[in-house]
Amino acid sequence: MGSLEGSLPVKREPPLRTQSSARAARARSRLSRFLLVTKLDFQKWMCAVAAFLCVVVMFQLFLPMDKSLAPSKRKETFHGDLVHLKEIGSLDFGKDIRFGASKVFERFRKEAGSVLSQSYAQNLTLRRYGHLKPQLALVFGDLVADPEKLLMVTVAAALQEIGYEFQVFSLEDGPVRDVWKSLGASITIIQNRDKADFFVDWLNFNGIIINSLEAADVFTSFLQEPFKSLPLIWTIHDAALAIRLKQYNSHGQIELTNHWKKTLNRATAVVFSNYVQPMIFSAFDSGNFVVIPGSPAEAWETNNMTASYKDDMQGKSGLGPNDIVIAVVGSQFLYKGLWLEHALILESILSLLADFPTNKDSTSHLKIIILSGSLGNYSLAVEAIAHNLRYPSGIVEYKAVDQDADAVLGIADLVIYGSFLEEESFPEILVKAMCYGKPIIAPELAVIRKYVDDGVNGYLFPKDNVKILSKIIRHVAPKGKVSPLAHNIAARGKTTGRDLMVSETVEGYASLLQVVLKLPSEVAPPKDVSELSPKHKQEWHWDLFETIPRPAYHKRILRSDLFLDKFEERWNHTQKESSSSKNAVDDTFSYGIWQEEKYIEVAASRKRREEQELKDRSEQPHGTWEDVYKSAKKADRLKNDLHERDERELERTGQPLGIYEPYLGEGVWPFLHVSSIYRGIGLSTKGRRPGADDIDAPSRLPLLSNPYYRDALGDFGAYFAIANRIDRIHKNPWIGFQCWRATARKASLSGVAERALLDAIQTRKHGDTFYFWVRVDQDPRNPLQQDFWSFCDSINAGNCKLVLKHHLVFIVVSVFVSLSIADFLNWVDY
Repeated sequence: MGSLEGSLPVKREPPLRTQSSARAARARSRLSRFLLVTKLDFQKWMCAVAAFLCVVVMFQLFLPMDKSLAPSKRKETFHGDLVHLKEIGSLDFGKDIRFGASKVFERFRKEAGSVLSQSYAQNLTLRRYGHLKPQLALVFGDLVADPEKLLMVTVAAALQEIGYEFQVFSLEDGPVRDVWKSLGASITIIQNRDKADFFVDWLNFNGIIINSLEAADVFTSFLQEPFKSLPLIWTIHDAALAIRLKQYNSHGQIELTNHWKKTLNRATAVVFSNYVQPMIFSAFDSGNFVVIPGSPAEAWETNNMTASYKDDMQGKSGLGPNDIVIAVVGSQFLYKGLWLEHALILESILSLLADFPTNKDSTSHLKIIILSGSLGNYSLAVEAIAHNLRYPSGIVEYKAVDQDADAVLGIADLVIYGSFLEEESFPEILVKAMCYGKPIIAPELAVIRKYVDDGVNGYLFPKDNVKILSKIIRHVAPKGKVSPLAHNIAARGKTTGRDLMVSETVEGYASLLQVVLKLPSEVAPPKDVSELSPKHKQEWHWDLFETIPRPAYHKRILRSDLFLDKFEERWNHTQKESSSSKNAVDDTFSYGIWQEEKYIEVAASRKRREEQELKDRSEQPHGTWEDVYKSAKKADRLKNDLHERDERELERTGQPLGIYEPYLGEGVWPFLHVSSIYRGIGLSTKGRRPGADDIDAPSRLPLLSNPYYRDALGDFGAYFAIANRIDRIHKNPWIGFQCWRATARKASLSGVAERALLDAIQTRKHGDTFYFWVRVDQDPRNPLQQDFWSFCDSINAGNCKLVLKHHLVFIVVSVFVSLSIADFLNWVDY
């Protein structure tokens, strides 16, 4: 254990004041160190910020610049708000507009692919035994010569070359009938337009093309079975219907709006000729809108322009012979950068004012007209731009494109396309300018560069360098006059504009039909559109319309407005008639029900009283439960039979023959007979004729309630339904069947044939036999009008009786099979 005695002496502790001063000294030392460190950190932070700013400045200085933004040696002057035009990179030239490819083609291709894959999955044979050509029906409102007929004639001629056949239907006749005849098409004028009873069997066609708004009355047939699923293409050429639909919505005419919406949705594809119209109809788009660009309408409108037209228009507008007019046109779309584009064009023309002559009062002969579709007070914006650019008063003027386009283009000496928006189709306003024979100047957009060659049929300038525009204008109009070279280029541009985008139109319709039509195995598929000869893709068929006298041409939208006015008048008249007749019928019906109910009640009371008296006087036998069950079952069957009978059953009483006509849907009502020997049998519970004693086939054969089996069996489903418990429905000695399509082909029993058949049955001329009828006199293979046996031998190499014998054996076997199936179904029912 250690001791402390020999260790070093212990240090004395300082007094209290000394401890306090030492503690204060240590605190000052810590504060000084903290301030020193903070000072150093702040300096470092300031240095870091300064270094970062230097890096940013140096980075901005060495960034690559756009050549269009590089400073020019010549000092540029900007006036007023146009100083912002110096920053071209920040301008929005239609960037808010996006064009997307139509999804309709993709949807149809997917549907066709799913059908093929399903067929492969079910090991179905996809072989085609094509001995028929695809059949198309072209439906028009009239046959008057107009650009829409020219378009469809050109398309039809091309389709005919790749394997299609077509028939023409029209509500009114006209001179274009001869044009269709020259193509080998048959023409049918549909009657009873006001009643909408169109006696046409549309099932004969693989597809329908309706080409005008005036033919919309035909849609009544395609909204009903069995035409409800036919591929239907409806071409709309103007926006008249869209304007009316907006008016219907604002006025609360919901029924009219729903009618047209249902009509648009029924079409498999609704075709437009430009990308503006689908946007106008966008509220009614159900995913079936397709754009096939191209139309001869602009060339048609300017075709009859005479040389004196410009002089007349100049006189009306107050222009002198030395005045030169520059028309600035643009896109049909409205977007945010539109006014900036106009400002750039006006700025490029501003430097040319000195090149144009002036009057004695120092007013310029140059006139600039801005032709735009902008709404509202855009004219004030144009005036503001011209004022800021210091244009003299009266030079720059604004016109609305939908009101004054033809007048402005007619008097213009030069047309500048001032839109930098990349579009999907060639601008229609530029096509019209070319067809008027005007020199055009346009930016190098992809769709314009495809058809316009710089210095050949027009002039082009780069859209990112608008300054070149002033040089082109000096070249086109030196000293204020359009040069002869510019006139020659404009003439070539007129030839180009006359037949612009023919190839796109023809290929568009051919491609659409290829994905829309669902051809059966007996129809040969058409050739590919690439196999079309160049003559069908280079120009419209103007030659077929040269000999047709052309009356005063009215724009399509005016004719559509006239049709819509008539349609509204008929619609309102029909609604009033139906409302008044409904009220009258309701009153009469109510009074009749009251009278009948009163009579039934009195008769029932009297009958009950008599039965009660007889019951009291007679002895009541007692029966078994089996007798009660049989009597109840019999009463139920009688009740069902009486349910299908009415006053027409009395007309057939005593008739030796009953002919049944199977049908499906309201669309075939016009083809069914109304006679004592005919009776319809509906394959569906829906679509039965009101007031008729037609048989409901699904109630007699529940298998027909399934659409798959109903479509697979067809008319045989009606045969099976009749054979099932036939004695309860058919009371005549003889039975016959006739398809409604025979009536549509006008090959049904005539009045003479009916009388001859009834006479043969009643006299038992041939005993128990099968009778067949066919219109031999209408067969194109029988031009000599031979009798049946001679004609039959001529087409069967003299083996007519042998052929009929084999057919009869097949028919007898089919009848026995039908009866067997009916017996089986009857057994299953019980």
